Order: sequence, then C-alpha cells, then structure tokens
Amino acid sequence: MSSQNDGIIIILSSPSGAGKTTLVNKISIEKNFKISISHTTRKPRTNEINGKDYFFVNEEKFKNLIDKKEFLEHAKVFENYYGSTKSKVIENLNKGENVIFDIDWQGTEQIKNKKLNYKLITFFILPPSKNELFNRLRNRDMKDKNIVEERMKQFNEDINHWESYDFVVVNDDLNKCYNEITQLIECKIKNSDCNYSKKKIEKHIEKLKE
Repeated sequence: MSSQNDGIIIILSSPSGAGKTTLVNKISIEKNFKISISHTTRKPRTNEINGKDYFFVNEEKFKNLIDKKEFLEHAKVFENYYGSTKSKVIENLNKGENVIFDIDWQGTEQIKNKKLNYKLITFFILPPSKNELFNRLRNRDMKDKNIVEERMKQFNEDINHWESYDFVVVNDDLNKCYNEITQLIECKIKNSDCNYSKKKIEKHIEKLKE
C-alpha cells in the first residue's frame, strides 16, 4: 500500500532523437532522482556503459526475464527489446526515492495499466521541428542513412500518442525544457494549478505533422 513517504514515478517518453535521455540524466543529477536502468538487446552506442546507461543483454536472457515476469514494462522497438525490471524500482519507491524512467509510449501504457500504488507523472518530449530532429539523429552516432530514415518514419507514429501523457514539452533549449519539466513536477506533487497550455501543444503537433 502506498504512503505519503513513498517516492513518485516520473516517466519521460519521446520520439527517438528528441532528447529525453539527456533530460532524464540532468533531472537525475539536479534533483537526485533514481534512474530506472532498462535492459536492452541492442548494441551499445559510443560511450554507453553497461549498468549505467543500460543493462546490455542477449535476446535469450531478455526473454528469460519476460518468462519470470521480472519486468514492469517491456517492448520491442526497432528490432530490439527494451524493458524495466520491477524489483529495484519498487525498492527505491518504498524507501521514498523518486524514480525516473526513460521509456517509449508502449512501456508507459503498460506501467499505467498496472495501476501501481505510487504517484505517477508522465511527460512526452517533442523536438522543435522535424528538421531539427533529423539533424540530431544524423549527428548522434547514426551515420547509416537507413537508420535515420527509419527513425523519422517512426516519428510520425510516435507523436500520435502525445495525448495519453500528463504533459507535453518541446525541447528547443535543454535548460528551458528542464526547468519546465521540474516546475510541472513540483506543481503536481503539491496538487496546485500548473501553468500549462494544451492548445499551444496542439498547434505544435499540427506543424510537426505537416
């Protein structure tokens, strides 16, 4: 049973390349939130460290964890599996630690559907434009043109899920985006009115879909 001393769950999702991982790391450092480190079957990118960025495992081990019902959520994205194991997350929450997730919309839906007895706040991060997203993907350890094109195609699918999130934030400037997210977290924790315009987001979504 949840209590007022329990931690809260924060989820950041975004289309690939919109900057959620950078934001999750910044929030973790600045606000002392625990990051839920996902397991994945994909290969590490340059400078990624096993046990810090992800737990990199083979498909057999990942499927074994599924069979043992170890995951709070898991999904297959771009031919690779990703999943968040539940034991460490629940342990941290029960100790009063806030836990932040870097997961996609599929994982977010699974966690929401579990109806855990912890406060949950969800964010969907958007890029300022499609051109900016393309440039970020092209420069981010993805020299393969086919991979970038695949991510851009998936973008059109991912943004359709924005309405299922508590808040949608545009990552035009990292510090500005960080400040907006942390202010919204504070207002939700205090159950006060949040300065948030859904209409502004709707207009931005329309531009991204053009």
